[in-house]
Amino acid sequence: MSKKAKLRGKDLSQLGYRDAAIRSLAMIIVGRAYKYESKETKMDILQKIIEKPEDYLGNPTLAPIAIKIADKKAKREIYEFKDKPFQIYGAEGIEDGAKKQMRQAMSLPITVDGALMPDAHQGYGLPIGGVLATQDAIIPYGVGVDIGCRMCMSIFEARKDFLTKNTDLLKTILTDNTRFGRSTFEDNKRDDDFLDRDEFKDLALLQHLKDKAYRQIGSSGGGNHFVDFGVVVITNENNEFGLPLGEYLAVLSHSGSRGFGAKIANTYTRIAKDKRNLPKEVAHLSWLYMNESEGQEYWMAMNMAGDYASACHHHIHKRISNALGMKSLAMVENHHNFAWKEQLADGRNVFVHRKGATPAKKGELGVIPGSMASPAYIVRGLGAENAINSASHGAGRLFSRRKAKNQFTNKMLREELNRKGVELIGGGLDEAPFAYKNIHDVMSAQQDLVDIVGAFHPKIVRMDESED
Repeated sequence: MSKKAKLRGKDLSQLGYRDAAIRSLAMIIVGRAYKYESKETKMDILQKIIEKPEDYLGNPTLAPIAIKIADKKAKREIYEFKDKPFQIYGAEGIEDGAKKQMRQAMSLPITVDGALMPDAHQGYGLPIGGVLATQDAIIPYGVGVDIGCRMCMSIFEARKDFLTKNTDLLKTILTDNTRFGRSTFEDNKRDDDFLDRDEFKDLALLQHLKDKAYRQIGSSGGGNHFVDFGVVVITNENNEFGLPLGEYLAVLSHSGSRGFGAKIANTYTRIAKDKRNLPKEVAHLSWLYMNESEGQEYWMAMNMAGDYASACHHHIHKRISNALGMKSLAMVENHHNFAWKEQLADGRNVFVHRKGATPAKKGELGVIPGSMASPAYIVRGLGAENAINSASHGAGRLFSRRKAKNQFTNKMLREELNRKGVELIGGGLDEAPFAYKNIHDVMSAQQDLVDIVGAFHPKIVRMDESED
C-alpha cells in the first residue's frame, strides 16, 4: 500500500477526532477494513461517521467507532455563550482582531469580568494584553505558551558614566553571561533549589521535563526576549528603593519558562480542547474546571513554570552581578503570562488570567518595557478595579514579525539605533523599534492604572541572533 494512502493522526484531528483513544481506534479499524482504498475514501468515511455516528451504529465494521463518538457527544456539556461588557484602555490604538478575540473570551460561560490593555494586539485565544477573570476554571491558553514570561531589573550602585566609559567591557559581560536561541550554558552553575522541589515527583509531566529545565536554566530563547544594560533614571523621591534621585547602571531582562512552560501549555491546552469540545472559533479558549484532576495538575505545573522563569532571571542577574563585581541595590520583577487567585471588588473569588498584562494592585511594583530603542518604565500599581488591577506588559506590536521584515530595512534599523545611542548584539528587523507602538502613547492611556517611579533607557541590547 502506498504511504500516501496511510492515515495519520493529524489527518483525523483535522476531521474533529480530537480524542486520542477514538482517533487510534478509528485509524486501526478503517485502516484494516479499507486497506486497499484510497486515502480520500477513508477520510470520507471517517468524516461521515463523526458527523452522523447514529447512521453507523448498526454497521458491523464501523459501529465501535460510532458508539464511542456517540457516547462522547451524549456526555458533551451544553454551554451558553453570552456577550458581557469589558473595559478597553487606549481603544483607538487597538486593532479590531484583538477586540473581537476579547469579546469571544468574555462570552464564555466561565467568564465574570475582563479588560483590554492599551498594548493589546491579536494572538491565539485570549489576545495579547487581555485580562480575564474566570470562576472555578482556568484556561491554559489564556495564560499562553510562554508561562511566567516576566521582566526583571537589577539596579547597581554605579552611575551613568560607568556605562559610557566601559561599553566594551559591558558588551563582553553580556555576551559571556547570556544565552539566546537554542544556546545554553555548559556549566549550569546554580544555587537555587527549584530543581529539588517535590512537585517533580508528584506529576509525571514535570518529572519528564526536569532534564530540559536543567539544561535551559538561565537561557532566554528567541523572539522579543532580551537582556540589556542601560541607565535607570529615578524620578520619584518616594521610591520604594530608598534611592536618591539620579541615574544608575541597570540590567533589564525579559524572558519566560522556555521549553518547560511551552510543553505544559500545549499538553493541557490539548486536554482542555478534548474535554470541552468547543466551536472552532473559541477552541483555544477551552478551560479546565478546578474540581477536575487536570485543572489541579495544570495549576501545579503553571506555578512551577512561573517559578522556573523567575529562577532563570535570577541565574542571569547573578552571573552579570558577579562579572561586574557589584551587588545590586534593588531588584524589580513581575510575571505577565500567568493566572492568579484573586478576589474582585464584589467579593467573588476568581482566577485572573493576564496574557501579556502586568499585575498592578495598589502599591505593587512592575516593569513595562518599550522597544530596543525606547524606554522601559518602573511602575507602581494604582489598583484600578475596572482594569482588574492590571496594566500593559509593554508597548505592544504594531506590525507582525513578517510584516516588520517586509516593511523595514537594516539601514533604517541602524540609523534609528545610532540616533538613540543604542548598541545591538543580535536582534533583527522583526524586533525593530518601528514594529512596536509608541510606548509614550501606551503609558498615557493607562495613567489611571499605574504611577511611574523611574525610567530605564537601554544602551546595550542583547537578543537572539538576527536571521536578516
